[in-house]
Amino acid sequence: MRFLPALILLLGFTSPLVAAAPLVLKQGEVRLPMPGRTLTAGYFTAENSASHEVELVKASSPAFARVELHQHIRQDDVMRMVEVESISLEPGATLVFQPGGLHLMLFEPQVELRLGDSVRVSLYFADGSSQDFELPLAEMPRR
Repeated sequence: MRFLPALILLLGFTSPLVAAAPLVLKQGEVRLPMPGRTLTAGYFTAENSASHEVELVKASSPAFARVELHQHIRQDDVMRMVEVESISLEPGATLVFQPGGLHLMLFEPQVELRLGDSVRVSLYFADGSSQDFELPLAEMPRR
């Protein structure tokens, strides 16, 4: 019983470290690269379940050499993909990574990618926290 005050104090100091993950994944996928290509895109929908704004600043995956946050923008009547440094998300807001909008660009696969397998994607936030998701590999849609 004499350790109880120390335990309560310790839990008080560590509780921010074990805070709930801010994003709830609703759906997502990473597309298989087209034959002969070494880059692809990842999409997902996630909700900010935290009571505060979160700022996504980076992504990575052990299955790829590099992952970047990208956005399609219209510039001089031409659609372009540009890397973005961060994405802010208000409490309760939904973040949609989709074709023609925000998306993950994944470069140089480091493992064999097979339809139906999943890859781990880690998202990193401005407060230093991170969150991992498993995203299934899906075929590139035919046009």
